[in-house]
Order: sequence, then C-alpha cells, then structure tokens
Amino acid sequence: MNVPALSGRLRGIAALALLPLLALTACGSGDGGTAAVGAQVSPAPTGDPVASVRKVDAVAALLPADVRRSGTLRVGSSIGFPPGAYYPNGPDEAPAGQDIDLTDAVAKVLGVRLQRQDASFETILPALGSGKYDVGTGNFGVTTERLRTIDFVTYVNDGQGFAVRKGDTALKKVTDLTQLCGLTVGTGAGTTFETTLTAHKGVCAKAGKKPYDVKVYSENAATLTALQQGRIDVIMSTINGLRYQASQPAARTTFLGEYHRLDVGFAFKKGSPLTKAFRAAVNELIKDGTYARILKKWGTSDSAIETSRINPPEHA
Repeated sequence: MNVPALSGRLRGIAALALLPLLALTACGSGDGGTAAVGAQVSPAPTGDPVASVRKVDAVAALLPADVRRSGTLRVGSSIGFPPGAYYPNGPDEAPAGQDIDLTDAVAKVLGVRLQRQDASFETILPALGSGKYDVGTGNFGVTTERLRTIDFVTYVNDGQGFAVRKGDTALKKVTDLTQLCGLTVGTGAGTTFETTLTAHKGVCAKAGKKPYDVKVYSENAATLTALQQGRIDVIMSTINGLRYQASQPAARTTFLGEYHRLDVGFAFKKGSPLTKAFRAAVNELIKDGTYARILKKWGTSDSAIETSRINPPEHA
C-alpha cells in the first residue's frame, strides 16, 4: 500500500493502543480499556510457586493478638505494571506479578486472609498513617525521607533507572543527572524518581547547562505515551519495570541501565506491630526456596536479597 503517511499513522495508533499495558511508571492502577490487549501482550508466566506454602505457627505467633483473632489484613495495593503487579486479563480478573505472589505467600505463612484494595501509588503511604490499610505494596523504595513516617520490611532490591525511545542514541547510559540537562524527563507522581529529580534540579545550573524539565504523570499509560509521541525525551522508573518494558516489542523502548539501587519493601505506618511478623515470614520464604522460585518466575532473580530487614538505611 503506497500511502506512507497513512500507514505510518496506523502503525502509530496500533502501537499506542498497547501502551497502557506497557506503561511502567509505578504510580497507578491498570487501564480497564486495554484488558483484552493486555492478555495478548503481557500474559502472566505459568506456574504457581505459592501453592505449596503453608502456615508456620512460630511465625504466625508474632502477629498482634487482634490480627490473629480476625485473621485478616487490609492491603493497599498499587496494580499497574509488570513484573511487579498488573492485570494480565483485565481489571475484572485477579492481578498477577511478583508483588502479588510475595504478598500472597507471606499471608499463607502467617495464616491470614488478605483484603486487597487497589489504590493509586501516591495515595497508599498517607493512607497507612490514617489506618485505612494495614500494609501497602507497590514497589515502594526505602528512602531516608520515607523512613521518617513509614516502616518497611524489605523483600527485593530494585531501584531507579532510565529508558528512551528505541533508536534514540542521544543517551547511552545515565550515571550523572547532568546528562539529562536540556531534556524533558517523565516520571510517576509521588515516586522516589520524582523526589530525586526535583531535589537535584540545580545540578545543571551549577554545570553551566540548560536545566532538565520534569513532567509528572499519575496514570501509567500517560508516561509511555508521552515518550512515544516525543513530548518527553526519557523515562525514569524502576529497574525491573523498565527492563521488562524494553523486552516488549510494542513498547519500543531501550533500557539505559541502573542509576541507583534501592531496597524495596512492604510499607507500614510508623511503629506498626506487624513488621516483625512480616520480616520473619519473608525470611521463612527465603529459607524454604519459595522466594527464589517467585523471583525466577517473574525474571527478577537479580533483585534477590539474602535476608529481610526492618527499616534498613537508604543505599548511599
């Protein structure tokens, strides 16, 4: 068909139709309008490493008495991007992902049921303090700032990275934020990426360069769409998320590598009595091999930790 402008536009529309599923900015819930596409583009890996997990009485005994009586925990969960947590078959079906499997496995060790409530990424941490949720999940990085108001129990080591449009050779790898000077960076609302970019925005002026601009998005689809449409030059997001994204041909992105590693953990209100039980449960899963099987399933074995910790300091 010899209509270059039209065929190019049709290819663009087809690619953009896939973007909501592939958007990996770690900041919101899935887009219900792309459920069918999602099932084709990002099917969940087969296998259920959580199926054989059983309650461990010695670990369950660490739970507060009221939780043992109720047998229920309320989880605020950010569902939005693979491999962490997403809807492979649409929002009317069960979510899947590394965070889903790990949370379910911890619950089985503790002998509790989960009341999982979908929530946008930026709302979960404040809601812990108000008592709306007992625990939050959403690839929350452990930072010095967050440790002032939130307790964490670590379960993987992930962190910050960058990605560009496939074929864009202006950036090869970001090791210093001055490499972003003069560019427009897209990232998720309420994330460590937004905090990092905002806190260091003066580095370009100090280097005598044009400052970088930061565009913040609260919807997962919006960041990747902005990249593909040329409204931003680079995405800053999770290492595992961007690596996964780059492996999906429809996303048309290139992962530029790691910038800064961060421990990632279950989040709790400050002083929560649940942290010791969760740490013991994660360590039980590490010891019995379930943990390694979950990470292998989701292609995140490089993010494995040797032991879970409560409130470790932020990586230098």
